[in-house]
Amino acid sequence: MTALGFLYPGHRAEDDYPRIEQLLGSDIRVDLIHTDPGEDTREPAALRELGSAERFAEGVEALRLTGAETVVWASAGGGFVHGLAGAQEQVRTLARLAGMPASSTSFGFVNAARELGVRRVAVAAAYPEDLAGLFTDFLRAGGLEVTGPRSPAAAPAEVAGWGREEVLALARAADTPDAQAVLLPDTALHTAAHLGVLEKALAKPVLTASQVTVWEALRLADRRVNAPTLGSLFTREPLVQV
Repeated sequence: MTALGFLYPGHRAEDDYPRIEQLLGSDIRVDLIHTDPGEDTREPAALRELGSAERFAEGVEALRLTGAETVVWASAGGGFVHGLAGAQEQVRTLARLAGMPASSTSFGFVNAARELGVRRVAVAAAYPEDLAGLFTDFLRAGGLEVTGPRSPAAAPAEVAGWGREEVLALARAADTPDAQAVLLPDTALHTAAHLGVLEKALAKPVLTASQVTVWEALRLADRRVNAPTLGSLFTREPLVQV
């Protein structure tokens, strides 16, 4: 049994995680611990506070009781708003507090793109312009090239209620012919049930927040799982070569 731990702020798209657990197989357990979500806003200052050491410490106490072997901070915005160096320090703090290997959703996107051999990506995010810019800066600092238009902003509560058609429309609006993959970074977005539809419609890999978060936890645990229903990232061979 491989036990994966996640610190997830609030309650938006947390039901993606048990769905992914079912698709991964019986020897993998996903343990989700909710942390204080703070203000329901996409303001960078509030997002920086979201992933503070104090809030991590509260979640880590509960996480230890689950027997988790790795932990991932399951908030994209709560990581990349610190910039690459700041997000690295955030992960080091989480690892020290938890006493286990740690990472975050933001690094999950960068590492997943590398896994697929992808360099040029389109970003489909219902973020305000300033927040979308911070994510783009983070990806570029991680060695990726970002193409394509940004999507219209929407509140987290609205995004959490979107179904397949809205998610597909978001991805299509951001996609460009030269993008080798499309990234959907919003952790409030339900995507686990739509990965096959998304990749078929766009004819390229699609990376989403819940998907890369779980994949990153498996990477930390040195596990590779073949689960095609979770998209190209969870197949044995990358579909894209640079």
